[in-house]
Amino acid sequence: MRIYTKKGDDGTTGLYFGGRVAKDAPVVAAYGTVDEAQAFLGLARAEAERRSELDELLVSLERDLWVLMADLATAADNRSKLEPGVTAVTQEMVAALEAHIDALNERFEMPTEFVVPGQSRAAALLDVARTVVRRAERLAIPTAAEGSFVVPYLNRLSDLLWTMARWQEGQSLPSRAVPKER
Repeated sequence: MRIYTKKGDDGTTGLYFGGRVAKDAPVVAAYGTVDEAQAFLGLARAEAERRSELDELLVSLERDLWVLMADLATAADNRSKLEPGVTAVTQEMVAALEAHIDALNERFEMPTEFVVPGQSRAAALLDVARTVVRRAERLAIPTAAEGSFVVPYLNRLSDLLWTMARWQEGQSLPSRAVPKER
């Protein structure tokens, strides 16, 4: 199988379950930005120890983004073909992000001032991914189907990525020894 089909040479791209739109259509910009966010999650994952909690969480989020891209890339007349949790974002997927946020928040003290990214490479990459997810969210607002959970998912994902970056910053801080009394 060849990677190139030449079908897009006319400036169009295929949608999931059929149909074609211009490559510069708003929906393509939205799911293309989600694809970019997924790539940044992959960069952050490259910094994680294999099979670690961070690695497994990032793999799960990357897989969720495939579902989200399918949801966005489906024309209105084909939405009935979407399968919840497989090709359509669900309310349960949004709730799972909230559960991850809550669980991670219990592990560190929330910053009380603006955060300056860059405490660690993994945290910085998570912050970049967060900003790309925020852009994807803005682009998805006018393109997501009515009743879709795409926008709430992206909103919660950006919150989770912020939380994950702070968690990873805490992981990289040197331990502070308590001075011995004399």
